[in-house]
Amino acid sequence: MYLFFGIFFLVLLFFFFLNHWRRKKIITKVRCMCMKEKCRILDELIAPFGYAYLPAQDIFTSRLDVWQRDFGYCTLYDKAAFRFNMIFDCLPVYFNYEGKTWLLELWKGQYGINTGAEIGVYYADRILEPGEYKNTLFQSVEDCDMPALSFRLFRKGVQIADVCARHWWLTAFSMGRFSWSADLYLRACITFATHSMAHAFVDGLVKAGYNREDICMDCHTVTFSFTKSAMHWNCLDRIWVRIAQWVNRFWCRVYLFVTRPFCLSIDRILYLYYYLPAAFRKMLRIRKYKKKKRG
Repeated sequence: MYLFFGIFFLVLLFFFFLNHWRRKKIITKVRCMCMKEKCRILDELIAPFGYAYLPAQDIFTSRLDVWQRDFGYCTLYDKAAFRFNMIFDCLPVYFNYEGKTWLLELWKGQYGINTGAEIGVYYADRILEPGEYKNTLFQSVEDCDMPALSFRLFRKGVQIADVCARHWWLTAFSMGRFSWSADLYLRACITFATHSMAHAFVDGLVKAGYNREDICMDCHTVTFSFTKSAMHWNCLDRIWVRIAQWVNRFWCRVYLFVTRPFCLSIDRILYLYYYLPAAFRKMLRIRKYKKKKRG
């Protein structure tokens, strides 16, 4: 028996030192890379997930040609999101323009171990009645209909992201940062193709609960702030949200602890990729609950 425990202890000791040596080797490898090489490797790794890295801000954003574009949007996605540890505020804005009902929706909150925000633009192929909004699967806009989107995301008054692009789904995610949705403030600016489309969108904002005094419209461009959510939770959902946020905070701390030799997300992720590849794949699966493709 003593011999068995002695051998077992020696085996554990061997694997401990082997793991320590491997970890140190990976840390050295990541530190020796130049930023250009790191960005090239990281972009190759995260491109299949639909994201790109912005080194100037140390955040992630969605690519234009992402696979998520085929899934469109429906209200069910938001209702199911909290069961996948995505706890966010959302603001859907519906408006009619040129024989179609358009949907421009904003999100801000916690996506697993990521604090982030999104703006998505979708449409239905006809004018919908208000009662149809929540049961309709909207399609992602085509390239020719994409507006110029931009937003700045603030956490407790401190800016953590500033992104802009002509896009159908503009996003920004800060990895390893934990936030409650109430701590986040989003300032959005949207430039539409025509003045009439911008005016229709402003009418949609008013129907969503905004005062016209809180909306700035300059020709084709509409600027406004997003602070409050359109979502309402029942008692059971509130409990689930609390539990999900507890889990999110826990994994944020685990992520920061495991990758503590580094400060930037690019270094942390490359370290995880070489050291724990399974953890790397799991943490980038944002929005994986979307399962229905559009027709």
